[in-house]
Amino acid sequence: MSIVTIIIALVLIFLAFKVLTGLLKFGAILAIIAIAAYLYSQGYLG
Repeated sequence: MSIVTIIIALVLIFLAFKVLTGLLKFGAILAIIAIAAYLYSQGYLG
């Protein structure tokens, strides 16, 4: 993954920690990682 992709994912995860609580937090993080991995595998990122 490119540095930009990683930075965007970290920012989204940070925001999720600030906004969400409990299991929603972990679900959001998993969703962000899954979406980033999917986009990267399709060639949209990186």
